[in-house]
Amino acid sequence: MIWIEICAVLVIWLSVWSLIPRDEWWFRGADFPRLQILAIGIVALVGLLFIPAEWTLQREILLLGVIAAVAYQLKMVLPYTPIWKKQVKQVGQDQLNPEQQISLLVANVLTPNDKYDLLLQHIEALQPDIVLTLESDMVWQDALKPIEKDYPYRVAVPLDNLYGMHLYSRLALIEPEVKFILSDDVPSIHATLKLRSGILVQLYCLHPKPPSPTEAKDSTLRDAELLIVGDRIKDLDQSCIVMGDLNDVAWSRTTRLFQRISGLLDPRVGRYFMNTFHANYSLLRWSLDHIFHSADFGLVDMKRLSHIGSDHFPVYVVLQTGRIFEQQQELEQTKADEEEAQQAIQDGIEKAEQEEKAVVDELARPHKIMMATQDKQ
Repeated sequence: MIWIEICAVLVIWLSVWSLIPRDEWWFRGADFPRLQILAIGIVALVGLLFIPAEWTLQREILLLGVIAAVAYQLKMVLPYTPIWKKQVKQVGQDQLNPEQQISLLVANVLTPNDKYDLLLQHIEALQPDIVLTLESDMVWQDALKPIEKDYPYRVAVPLDNLYGMHLYSRLALIEPEVKFILSDDVPSIHATLKLRSGILVQLYCLHPKPPSPTEAKDSTLRDAELLIVGDRIKDLDQSCIVMGDLNDVAWSRTTRLFQRISGLLDPRVGRYFMNTFHANYSLLRWSLDHIFHSADFGLVDMKRLSHIGSDHFPVYVVLQTGRIFEQQQELEQTKADEEEAQQAIQDGIEKAEQEEKAVVDELARPHKIMMATQDKQ
Protein backbone atom coordinates (compact mmCIF):
# COMPACT_ATOMS: atom_id res chain seq x y z
CA MET A 1 0.00 0.00 0.00
CA ILE A 2 2.89 2.36 0.73
CA TRP A 3 4.04 2.29 -2.92
CA ILE A 4 0.54 3.08 -4.13
CA GLU A 5 0.41 6.06 -1.79
CA ILE A 6 3.82 7.26 -2.99
CA CYS A 7 2.63 7.03 -6.61
CA ALA A 8 -0.54 8.92 -5.70
CA VAL A 9 1.38 11.72 -4.02
CA LEU A 10 3.81 11.94 -6.99
CA VAL A 11 1.00 12.19 -9.55
CA ILE A 12 -0.89 14.82 -7.54
CA TRP A 13 2.26 16.87 -6.97
CA LEU A 14 3.39 16.80 -10.62
CA SER A 15 -0.09 17.71 -11.84
CA VAL A 16 -0.29 20.72 -9.53
CA TRP A 17 3.35 21.63 -10.26
CA SER A 18 2.67 21.84 -14.00
CA LEU A 19 -0.08 24.40 -13.38
CA ILE A 20 2.34 26.92 -11.86
CA PRO A 21 2.82 29.69 -14.48
CA ARG A 22 6.60 29.89 -14.24
CA ASP A 23 9.21 29.62 -17.03
CA GLU A 24 12.04 27.91 -15.14
CA TRP A 25 12.93 24.49 -16.50
CA TRP A 26 12.10 22.70 -13.26
CA PHE A 27 8.50 23.93 -13.64
CA ARG A 28 8.13 23.54 -17.40
CA GLY A 29 9.64 20.07 -17.32
CA ALA A 30 6.35 18.79 -15.89
CA ASP A 31 4.66 19.60 -19.24
CA PHE A 32 6.50 16.80 -21.01
CA PRO A 33 5.77 13.41 -19.34
CA ARG A 34 1.99 13.70 -19.15
CA LEU A 35 1.45 10.22 -20.59
CA GLN A 36 3.81 8.77 -18.02
CA ILE A 37 2.15 10.72 -15.21
CA LEU A 38 -1.24 9.50 -16.45
CA ALA A 39 -0.08 5.87 -16.47
CA ILE A 40 1.24 6.11 -12.90
CA GLY A 41 -1.97 7.88 -11.88
CA ILE A 42 -4.15 5.09 -13.26
CA VAL A 43 -2.06 2.50 -11.38
CA ALA A 44 -2.41 4.54 -8.18
CA LEU A 45 -6.15 4.98 -8.74
CA VAL A 46 -6.75 1.26 -9.24
CA GLY A 47 -4.58 0.46 -6.22
CA LEU A 48 -6.40 2.91 -3.96
CA LEU A 49 -9.78 1.56 -5.06
CA PHE A 50 -9.14 -2.16 -4.88
CA ILE A 51 -6.22 -3.01 -2.58
CA PRO A 52 -7.76 -4.59 0.53
CA ALA A 53 -6.68 -2.25 3.28
CA GLU A 54 -8.35 -0.04 5.83
CA TRP A 55 -10.17 3.01 4.44
CA THR A 56 -8.61 5.90 6.33
CA LEU A 57 -9.10 9.64 5.87
CA GLN A 58 -5.66 9.80 4.24
CA ARG A 59 -6.63 7.15 1.69
CA GLU A 60 -9.86 8.97 0.86
CA ILE A 61 -8.05 12.29 0.37
CA LEU A 62 -5.43 10.63 -1.83
CA LEU A 63 -8.17 8.97 -3.88
CA LEU A 64 -9.91 12.29 -4.53
CA GLY A 65 -6.59 13.92 -5.40
CA VAL A 66 -5.64 11.14 -7.83
CA ILE A 67 -9.05 11.26 -9.51
CA ALA A 68 -8.60 15.01 -10.08
CA ALA A 69 -5.02 14.55 -11.33
CA VAL A 70 -5.95 11.73 -13.73
CA ALA A 71 -8.88 13.77 -15.05
CA TYR A 72 -6.58 16.73 -15.69
CA GLN A 73 -3.94 14.62 -17.46
CA LEU A 74 -6.65 13.01 -19.58
CA LYS A 75 -7.91 16.45 -20.57
CA MET A 76 -4.43 17.32 -21.81
CA VAL A 77 -3.66 14.16 -23.80
CA LEU A 78 -7.03 12.85 -25.03
CA PRO A 79 -7.14 15.34 -27.96
CA TYR A 80 -4.25 13.35 -29.47
CA THR A 81 -6.20 10.11 -29.62
CA PRO A 82 -8.75 8.78 -32.15
CA ILE A 83 -11.67 9.40 -29.78
CA TRP A 84 -11.29 13.19 -30.28
CA LYS A 85 -12.64 15.18 -33.21
CA LYS A 86 -10.03 15.59 -35.95
CA GLN A 87 -8.68 19.12 -36.24
CA VAL A 88 -7.52 18.50 -39.83
CA LYS A 89 -9.66 16.71 -42.38
CA GLN A 90 -8.41 13.70 -44.30
CA VAL A 91 -8.15 14.22 -48.04
CA GLY A 92 -10.45 11.73 -49.74
CA GLN A 93 -9.32 9.51 -52.57
CA ASP A 94 -11.54 11.44 -54.97
CA GLN A 95 -9.90 14.73 -53.92
CA LEU A 96 -6.25 13.77 -54.34
CA ASN A 97 -4.32 16.20 -56.52
CA PRO A 98 -0.51 15.76 -56.58
CA GLU A 99 -0.09 19.24 -58.07
CA GLN A 100 -1.45 20.76 -54.86
CA GLN A 101 0.40 18.47 -52.46
CA ILE A 102 3.57 18.94 -50.47
CA SER A 103 5.46 16.16 -48.69
CA LEU A 104 7.69 17.04 -45.76
CA LEU A 105 10.32 15.10 -43.83
CA VAL A 106 11.68 16.53 -40.56
CA ALA A 107 14.66 14.83 -38.93
CA ASN A 108 16.62 15.88 -35.87
CA VAL A 109 19.72 13.88 -36.79
CA LEU A 110 21.76 14.36 -33.57
CA THR A 111 25.12 15.88 -34.51
CA PRO A 112 27.45 13.02 -33.40
CA ASN A 113 25.21 10.37 -35.00
CA ASP A 114 27.02 8.76 -37.94
CA LYS A 115 24.26 6.51 -39.29
CA TYR A 116 23.80 8.71 -42.33
CA ASP A 117 22.61 5.85 -44.52
CA LEU A 118 19.47 5.34 -42.44
CA LEU A 119 18.21 8.85 -43.19
CA LEU A 120 19.29 8.56 -46.82
CA GLN A 121 17.24 5.35 -47.12
CA HIS A 122 14.11 7.18 -45.89
CA ILE A 123 14.67 10.02 -48.35
CA GLU A 124 15.24 7.58 -51.21
CA ALA A 125 12.10 5.57 -50.35
CA LEU A 126 9.73 8.50 -49.76
CA GLN A 127 11.10 11.13 -52.17
CA PRO A 128 9.76 14.02 -50.06
CA ASP A 129 9.47 17.50 -51.56
CA ILE A 130 11.05 19.05 -48.46
CA VAL A 131 13.74 17.65 -46.17
CA LEU A 132 14.62 19.57 -43.01
CA THR A 133 17.51 18.34 -40.90
CA LEU A 134 18.20 19.69 -37.43
CA GLU A 135 21.42 19.49 -35.42
CA SER A 136 23.25 19.02 -38.73
CA ASP A 137 26.84 20.24 -39.08
CA MET A 138 29.38 20.19 -41.94
CA VAL A 139 29.89 16.44 -41.51
CA TRP A 140 26.17 15.86 -42.03
CA GLN A 141 26.14 18.32 -44.91
CA ASP A 142 28.83 16.28 -46.65
CA ALA A 143 27.03 13.02 -45.86
CA LEU A 144 23.84 14.31 -47.50
CA LYS A 145 25.54 15.39 -50.73
CA PRO A 146 24.06 12.36 -52.60
CA ILE A 147 20.58 13.92 -52.41
CA GLU A 148 21.63 17.35 -53.70
CA LYS A 149 21.10 16.33 -57.34
CA ASP A 150 17.39 15.83 -56.56
CA TYR A 151 17.08 18.93 -54.38
CA PRO A 152 18.22 21.97 -56.39
CA TYR A 153 16.96 24.45 -53.80
CA ARG A 154 18.92 24.39 -50.55
CA VAL A 155 19.58 26.49 -47.45
CA ALA A 156 22.54 25.33 -45.37
CA VAL A 157 23.29 26.49 -41.82
CA PRO A 158 25.95 24.03 -40.61
CA LEU A 159 26.77 24.62 -36.94
CA ASP A 160 28.62 22.62 -34.28
CA ASN A 161 26.45 23.82 -31.39
CA LEU A 162 23.54 21.36 -31.91
CA TYR A 163 21.47 24.08 -33.64
CA GLY A 164 22.60 23.72 -37.24
CA MET A 165 19.91 23.09 -39.85
CA HIS A 166 19.69 22.25 -43.54
CA LEU A 167 16.68 22.72 -45.80
CA TYR A 168 16.50 20.71 -49.06
CA SER A 169 13.66 21.37 -51.50
CA ARG A 170 12.49 20.02 -54.84
CA LEU A 171 10.11 22.98 -55.01
CA ALA A 172 11.23 26.49 -55.81
CA LEU A 173 12.28 28.52 -52.76
CA ILE A 174 11.53 32.22 -53.10
CA GLU A 175 13.71 34.62 -51.11
CA PRO A 176 14.83 32.15 -48.43
CA GLU A 177 16.32 33.80 -45.34
CA VAL A 178 18.24 32.58 -42.31
CA LYS A 179 17.13 34.54 -39.26
CA PHE A 180 18.37 34.56 -35.69
CA ILE A 181 15.16 35.68 -34.04
CA LEU A 182 16.33 36.07 -30.44
CA SER A 183 19.68 34.28 -30.09
CA ASP A 184 22.79 34.69 -32.23
CA ASP A 185 23.49 30.95 -32.04
CA VAL A 186 19.95 29.66 -32.78
CA PRO A 187 18.99 30.01 -36.47
CA SER A 188 15.65 29.64 -38.20
CA ILE A 189 14.88 29.39 -41.90
CA HIS A 190 12.07 31.42 -43.50
CA ALA A 191 11.09 30.98 -47.14
CA THR A 192 8.21 30.99 -49.60
CA LEU A 193 7.60 27.71 -51.44
CA LYS A 194 5.97 27.45 -54.83
CA LEU A 195 3.91 24.30 -55.25
CA ARG A 196 3.64 22.57 -58.62
CA SER A 197 0.22 24.16 -59.03
CA GLY A 198 1.72 27.62 -58.52
CA ILE A 199 0.24 28.10 -55.03
CA LEU A 200 2.64 29.92 -52.68
CA VAL A 201 3.25 28.58 -49.18
CA GLN A 202 5.09 30.44 -46.45
CA LEU A 203 7.47 28.10 -44.62
CA TYR A 204 9.06 28.55 -41.18
CA CYS A 205 11.70 26.09 -39.92
CA LEU A 206 12.41 26.40 -36.19
CA HIS A 207 14.56 24.77 -33.51
CA PRO A 208 14.56 26.87 -30.32
CA LYS A 209 16.49 25.89 -27.20
CA PRO A 210 14.68 23.68 -24.68
CA PRO A 211 14.28 24.57 -21.02
CA SER A 212 16.73 22.24 -19.30
CA PRO A 213 19.66 22.35 -16.85
CA THR A 214 22.13 21.95 -19.75
CA GLU A 215 20.51 24.31 -22.28
CA ALA A 216 18.26 27.26 -21.39
CA LYS A 217 17.51 27.67 -17.70
CA ASP A 218 13.95 28.65 -18.55
CA SER A 219 11.52 28.54 -21.47
CA THR A 220 11.34 32.33 -21.98
CA LEU A 221 13.28 32.50 -25.27
CA ARG A 222 11.73 29.31 -26.65
CA ASP A 223 8.22 30.53 -25.93
CA ALA A 224 8.91 34.00 -27.30
CA GLU A 225 10.46 32.70 -30.54
CA LEU A 226 7.46 30.50 -31.23
CA LEU A 227 4.98 33.27 -30.41
CA ILE A 228 6.86 35.86 -32.49
CA VAL A 229 6.43 33.58 -35.50
CA GLY A 230 2.79 32.96 -34.59
CA ASP A 231 2.19 36.69 -34.30
CA ARG A 232 3.61 37.22 -37.81
CA ILE A 233 1.52 34.43 -39.27
CA LYS A 234 -1.84 35.62 -37.94
CA ASP A 235 -2.00 38.51 -40.42
CA LEU A 236 -0.90 36.46 -43.45
CA ASP A 237 -3.48 35.73 -46.11
CA GLN A 238 -1.38 32.88 -47.41
CA SER A 239 -0.92 29.15 -46.98
CA CYS A 240 1.57 28.55 -44.20
CA ILE A 241 3.58 25.72 -42.60
CA VAL A 242 5.66 25.75 -39.42
CA MET A 243 7.93 22.75 -38.92
CA GLY A 244 10.83 21.64 -36.78
CA ASP A 245 11.91 20.45 -33.38
CA LEU A 246 10.18 23.00 -31.17
CA ASN A 247 11.50 21.45 -27.94
CA ASP A 248 7.97 21.64 -26.59
CA VAL A 249 5.12 19.17 -26.45
CA ALA A 250 1.90 19.53 -28.41
CA TRP A 251 -0.23 19.89 -25.27
CA SER A 252 1.85 22.58 -23.52
CA ARG A 253 0.41 25.97 -22.64
CA THR A 254 2.77 27.72 -25.07
CA THR A 255 2.10 25.42 -28.04
CA ARG A 256 -1.66 25.72 -27.61
CA LEU A 257 -1.32 29.50 -27.30
CA PHE A 258 0.81 29.53 -30.47
CA GLN A 259 -1.94 27.67 -32.32
CA ARG A 260 -4.61 30.10 -31.17
CA ILE A 261 -2.48 33.14 -32.03
CA SER A 262 -1.38 31.86 -35.45
CA GLY A 263 -4.56 30.01 -36.43
CA LEU A 264 -2.48 27.00 -37.52
CA LEU A 265 -3.81 23.46 -37.15
CA ASP A 266 -2.26 20.26 -35.84
CA PRO A 267 -2.95 17.09 -37.88
CA ARG A 268 -2.24 14.91 -34.82
CA VAL A 269 -5.38 16.10 -33.02
CA GLY A 270 -7.98 13.35 -33.27
CA ARG A 271 -5.41 10.85 -34.54
CA TYR A 272 -2.35 9.94 -32.45
CA PHE A 273 0.57 11.38 -30.49
CA MET A 274 3.51 10.84 -32.85
CA ASN A 275 5.96 10.83 -29.94
CA THR A 276 9.39 11.44 -31.47
CA PHE A 277 11.74 11.79 -28.49
CA HIS A 278 13.49 9.87 -26.89
CA ALA A 279 13.97 7.28 -29.65
CA ASN A 280 16.05 5.01 -27.40
CA TYR A 281 13.65 4.83 -24.44
CA SER A 282 10.21 3.53 -25.31
CA LEU A 283 8.71 4.40 -21.91
CA LEU A 284 10.04 7.97 -21.93
CA ARG A 285 8.74 9.53 -25.13
CA TRP A 286 6.84 12.67 -26.04
CA SER A 287 6.14 14.81 -29.10
CA LEU A 288 8.91 17.35 -29.73
CA ASP A 289 8.90 17.42 -33.55
CA HIS A 290 5.98 19.24 -35.12
CA ILE A 291 4.35 20.26 -38.39
CA PHE A 292 1.60 22.88 -38.07
CA HIS A 293 -0.24 24.32 -41.07
CA SER A 294 -2.91 26.78 -42.12
CA ALA A 295 -6.56 25.77 -42.38
CA ASP A 296 -6.54 25.41 -46.17
CA PHE A 297 -4.50 22.18 -45.93
CA GLY A 298 -5.93 18.70 -45.61
CA LEU A 299 -3.96 15.63 -44.55
CA VAL A 300 -2.95 12.99 -47.08
CA ASP A 301 -0.49 10.97 -44.99
CA MET A 302 1.36 11.23 -41.68
CA LYS A 303 3.74 8.82 -39.98
CA ARG A 304 6.69 8.53 -37.69
CA LEU A 305 9.62 6.90 -39.44
CA SER A 306 11.96 4.25 -38.09
CA HIS A 307 15.09 4.87 -36.04
CA ILE A 308 17.98 6.68 -37.77
CA GLY A 309 20.48 6.47 -34.89
CA SER A 310 19.38 9.81 -33.46
CA ASP A 311 17.58 10.46 -30.19
CA HIS A 312 14.63 11.63 -32.34
CA PHE A 313 12.51 9.72 -34.83
CA PRO A 314 11.95 11.49 -38.18
CA VAL A 315 8.46 12.65 -39.11
CA TYR A 316 6.89 12.42 -42.58
CA VAL A 317 3.73 14.33 -43.51
CA VAL A 318 1.93 14.87 -46.83
CA LEU A 319 -0.47 17.82 -47.06
CA GLN A 320 -2.75 19.08 -49.82
CA THR A 321 -3.99 22.62 -50.25
CA GLY A 322 -6.13 24.34 -52.85
CA ARG A 323 -8.43 26.33 -50.57
CA ILE A 324 -10.89 23.42 -50.49
CA PHE A 325 -10.56 22.79 -46.75
CA GLU A 326 -11.30 26.30 -45.52
CA GLN A 327 -14.35 25.02 -43.70
CA GLN A 328 -11.98 23.64 -41.11
CA GLN A 329 -12.42 25.65 -37.94
CA GLU A 330 -9.39 27.53 -36.70
CA LEU A 331 -8.73 27.83 -32.98
CA GLU A 332 -10.31 31.00 -31.65
CA GLN A 333 -8.01 33.66 -30.25
CA THR A 334 -9.21 35.73 -27.30
CA LYS A 335 -8.08 39.11 -26.02
CA ALA A 336 -6.43 37.31 -23.09
CA ASP A 337 -4.47 35.15 -25.56
CA GLU A 338 -3.20 38.24 -27.35
CA GLU A 339 -2.15 39.87 -24.09
CA GLU A 340 -0.41 36.72 -22.87
CA ALA A 341 1.41 36.27 -26.16
CA GLN A 342 2.57 39.90 -26.31
CA GLN A 343 3.82 39.70 -22.72
CA ALA A 344 5.73 36.48 -23.48
CA ILE A 345 7.25 38.09 -26.58
CA GLN A 346 8.30 41.17 -24.61
CA ASP A 347 9.82 38.99 -21.88
CA GLY A 348 11.76 37.07 -24.52
CA ILE A 349 13.08 40.24 -26.18
CA GLU A 350 14.17 41.66 -22.82
CA LYS A 351 15.89 38.41 -21.86
CA ALA A 352 17.68 38.23 -25.23
CA GLU A 353 18.90 41.81 -24.76
CA GLN A 354 20.12 41.01 -21.24
CA GLU A 355 22.00 37.93 -22.46
CA GLU A 356 23.56 39.88 -25.32
CA LYS A 357 24.67 42.61 -22.90
CA ALA A 358 26.14 40.00 -20.56
CA VAL A 359 28.16 38.50 -23.44
CA VAL A 360 29.43 41.92 -24.51
CA ASP A 361 30.40 42.76 -20.92
CA GLU A 362 32.19 39.44 -20.54
CA LEU A 363 34.12 39.96 -23.79
CA ALA A 364 35.12 43.45 -22.69
CA ARG A 365 36.20 42.37 -19.21
CA PRO A 366 39.71 41.02 -20.06
CA HIS A 367 40.42 44.23 -21.96
CA LYS A 368 39.42 46.33 -18.94
CA ILE A 369 41.62 44.24 -16.66
CA MET A 370 44.57 44.66 -19.01
CA MET A 371 44.04 48.43 -19.19
CA ALA A 372 43.87 48.65 -15.40
CA THR A 373 47.13 46.73 -15.10
CA GLN A 374 48.81 49.05 -17.59
CA ASP A 375 47.57 52.09 -15.65
CA LYS A 376 49.11 50.76 -12.45
CA GLN A 377 52.44 50.31 -14.19
